[in-house]
Amino acid sequence: MRLVAGTAVIIHGYGRLESPSPGSIVLDLVAMAAGSLVLMGLWTPISASLVAILGIRDLIANIGDLWANILLATIAAALALLGPGAWSVDARLFGWRRIHIPNRRD
Repeated sequence: MRLVAGTAVIIHGYGRLESPSPGSIVLDLVAMAAGSLVLMGLWTPISASLVAILGIRDLIANIGDLWANILLATIAAALALLGPGAWSVDARLFGWRRIHIPNRRD
């Protein structure tokens, strides 16, 4: 999920940089930076939340494809809630967290 979301945000931001509109250059650069962080798995809850917010912004502003923006915002929100996974920079720096839910026998 990180690879798809991060790559999609970077490509989308780069494509919009080629035909910039006033005021969107900074947002496109922020989106590309957040997409790079999501791709690497660094600060995943923060960067994925930022990608989800920017996806919702594109959805409301009617920029690009409607369903692509919905899909990207949904994937980014899921990444923000689930975390980066074992193969990420966050897991290497801070350890991979597992949630232990005890059952009745524990």
